Amino acid sequence: MLSKALQAKRNFFVSGIILLLISGTLARAEKALLIGAIPDQHPEKLNRIYNLLAQEMSKELKVSVKYIPVTNYTAAVSAFRTKSIDLVWFGGLTGVQARLQRGGGHVIAQRDIDSNFKSVFVANKGSKIEKIETIRDLKKLKSKRFTFGSESSTSGRLMPQYFLKLAGVNNNDFAGGSAGFSGSHDSTITLVQSGSYEAGALNKQVWDSNLKSKRLRIDKLSVIWTTPPYADYHWLAQPDLDSKFGIEFKVKLKQFFLNLHKKNSDSSTRIMKLFGASKFISADKKQYRSIEDIGRELGKIN
Repeated sequence: MLSKALQAKRNFFVSGIILLLISGTLARAEKALLIGAIPDQHPEKLNRIYNLLAQEMSKELKVSVKYIPVTNYTAAVSAFRTKSIDLVWFGGLTGVQARLQRGGGHVIAQRDIDSNFKSVFVANKGSKIEKIETIRDLKKLKSKRFTFGSESSTSGRLMPQYFLKLAGVNNNDFAGGSAGFSGSHDSTITLVQSGSYEAGALNKQVWDSNLKSKRLRIDKLSVIWTTPPYADYHWLAQPDLDSKFGIEFKVKLKQFFLNLHKKNSDSSTRIMKLFGASKFISADKKQYRSIEDIGRELGKIN
């Protein structure tokens, strides 16, 4: 028979082991997949998209999924670099910046519209800016009040600026000695529609979405040019997700996106509609080499 003292010590030891096991189990259970996105549209729309997506991902992947909003494009890149967010919906440029700053990252998927994405140049009809037929004709925008979207946007800044440069138009050629930066595609529409700027460049998918929802004043705005295609948005995952959530978690994550349109549920249909696409498809970092080259040329990547 054990003495009461020894029995008490053993019970204390066993209790400690049990508590450790329980706390370890709870820690694993509470481990969440943190997702984010560049804030390219109004916050209320982003909250609607990504909270709905988080619910669907949590159900399918059997892990807790939380959407973490960020204030701007730079903050999204910083959050990926510091591993504060596990999975981020990036534009082409910010995705390249994040991979380079983090020293890795896996391109998981893109929408079916992202391999051949386009920007549109829009003008306030009161500006009397004529339709642009070729890249060379972008010089018509010299001396106009012109705005980009976010400074780090692929479709709202990088590619439009690249095409303007090909036409011989530099930032200091616009009215006031510089182009503006609205901060988002929706804001570009608002500012050009109001006449604060005569023209601007933005994501074609956002333009089409606003056009379909009848939020645009067609009597005030028109598309004056559509760019050639380029690779843009994609999901970028941290390289160590398998060690955090289990072997082949990145494979499961990719399959979730590739199969989302096949679910035939109300939530999956709503998600794809909110993303403005029919489905997600496979993507590869090689698709973004030209974005990296242009980013370096325009001083957006060191």
